[in-house]
Amino acid sequence: MKEITSFGHGGDYNPEQWLDHPEIIAQDFEYFKKAHINTITVGIFSWAQLEPSEGNYRFDWLDDIFDRAEKQGINVILATPSGARPRWMADQYPEVLRVDENGQRNLFGERHNHCYTSPIYREKIQAIDRKLAERYGQRSNLVLWHVSNEFGGACYCDLCQNAFRHWLKEKYQTLENLNKAYWATFWSHTYTNWDQVVAPSPRGDQNLLGLNLDWHRFVSDQTIDFYEAEAEVLREVTPDIKITTNFMGGNPDDEHVFFDLDYQKFAEHVDIVSWDSYPSWRTDNKSSVQLAMNTAAMNDVMRSLKHDNYMIMESTPSQVNWHPFNRPKAPGMHRMGALQEVSHGANAINYFQLHQSRGSSEMFHGAVIGHDLRDDTRIFKEVAQVGDNLEHLQPALNAKAYPAKVAIVYDYDNMWALSDVRNYASQTIKYWQTIQEHYQYFWEHDVPVEFISTSDELTDYKLVIDPMHFMMTETFANKLKEYVAEGGTVVGTYITGQVDERYLAYIGGWPQALHDVYGVEPIETDTLYPSQRVAIETGQASTQAHDYATVLEVDQATAIAKYTSEWYADTAAITKNQYDNGQAYYVGARFDSEFMASFYDALVTDLDLQVPTAIHKTDVAIHINVRADEQASYYFVTNFSDVEQTFTVTTPMQDLLTGTTVGVGTYEMSAYESKVLVK
Repeated sequence: MKEITSFGHGGDYNPEQWLDHPEIIAQDFEYFKKAHINTITVGIFSWAQLEPSEGNYRFDWLDDIFDRAEKQGINVILATPSGARPRWMADQYPEVLRVDENGQRNLFGERHNHCYTSPIYREKIQAIDRKLAERYGQRSNLVLWHVSNEFGGACYCDLCQNAFRHWLKEKYQTLENLNKAYWATFWSHTYTNWDQVVAPSPRGDQNLLGLNLDWHRFVSDQTIDFYEAEAEVLREVTPDIKITTNFMGGNPDDEHVFFDLDYQKFAEHVDIVSWDSYPSWRTDNKSSVQLAMNTAAMNDVMRSLKHDNYMIMESTPSQVNWHPFNRPKAPGMHRMGALQEVSHGANAINYFQLHQSRGSSEMFHGAVIGHDLRDDTRIFKEVAQVGDNLEHLQPALNAKAYPAKVAIVYDYDNMWALSDVRNYASQTIKYWQTIQEHYQYFWEHDVPVEFISTSDELTDYKLVIDPMHFMMTETFANKLKEYVAEGGTVVGTYITGQVDERYLAYIGGWPQALHDVYGVEPIETDTLYPSQRVAIETGQASTQAHDYATVLEVDQATAIAKYTSEWYADTAAITKNQYDNGQAYYVGARFDSEFMASFYDALVTDLDLQVPTAIHKTDVAIHINVRADEQASYYFVTNFSDVEQTFTVTTPMQDLLTGTTVGVGTYEMSAYESKVLVK
């Protein structure tokens, strides 16, 4: 496989928008030099220019871009154009257009408005993918394939309905099995013919929770299958070129990370994980430190998908155009954010877009080169600074994020199930936000974390945190039991182990493995209104719980905190259980970040989870992240706050970005400042 041998710095470039202005394309490449751009991504949304009519291909303009890039030492990431089909295709083959959940076929327009099941769409995209691979596969500066763009969404057409039925037949084999899995006797929903099964929709049935969950699984699998239809051609023609597609992180303020697709499963099919990072810096409801923590969590999610370095495929050097308030980054923020992502394992910082579109829906989305065509703006200079920094960081290219000994379980089936739970309180379920709350202490104290799936190996970690694992298979419950028995430490929480993978309630209480590990049995969960609190006593201090409080029946465990109000006063709120060689904590209620910090502080000390470092800080606004290889450790020190902060160095180190020596002493960091120190 061809390897990328430098940190990538570049982004999406659409020269087809400027073919009638060759002087602009020439100037763009001059500006690329000044901005230290070494990578361009081309071909995204270019299908109408590459194939203006069916079977009529036009590659001359793309040949020219490859030639220009090669002369300038610029790598090319070539995208397949399936993210937006041309108008002629929709006119000639309307089946390629999606049908919405109400059964209405969409008109041509937008993007990603295509059916992943459509045979003709797959045939047409494979044909142009083959042409691209045959024409450019041997170009020396082609370093990566980028399949489509930001996969997502669902189609409800007859082709997809039939594919869904086929998927279900393969999974369940018989209607009897399907009816049992869906508990279809409820409301007389029993299926007597496979043709009766349709995707859940507002016009039909959304009350079979197993059906709703299977639709999510199917949409994810069908999207991956479409990706594989494209990747198959690329692997055949260009087996030495790696393949990716850009995942999405969702907005850190959202309840969920990107909801549509199971990225843990999808990651098995890409050679390199890449994602589009658009944190909402400078909002009025969260500090830059809080936003930095949320963004760090998403970077750790993406790195954890393959437990390896990854790429930022899209970001903005200034602002986006689709937030409710499109505020540009303050001076220094762009560099701060870029180096944060590198510190977590990103080997490329790419932008949407390199040259701002003159018109249409994203004409005011941030770009390296703006409508003013200037190279002396603040934004251009900050992009150039990032490019220069990435060149100085070259020695750290093959360094990986410091090995994490803490893992947080994040499960897509569980996320989908909780979104449809019909219990508790939809306003306060907050699965992803709860995960972030558990992550917060470790980020603030510079303890590396990975986000793992239920199929990942647990024994690589000293501490496994498993929040709100509502839908849990007995297989994973047994896996937790084995992990703890062998000496691991697990933290579980309220709303865990209630249903199996079919969305059927466990009968007779918890799975035995959970009962053994935690030494308790959850009896019921009190769902609190937003203003309500439950008092709790820990022995050392008093605190309060909000949103959820689980009543526990204690068996072998020891209560380390008790409720002191409500009818369950004087019963266990948090327990600790010694099981064989390990220990399990059950946190039965939802606490604030201050209490969780004290809880995890003791665990970090007991389990010796702190990363050894010669750098010390006095405020959580300073974050220290480490990438390391056999030769060196690279300490990324960043001030995420809006004010000056200090840190102390206890061993002389080298500033990789400036080449200067940083001796023993205390140093000031201005707002949004970043340093990379090496020893």
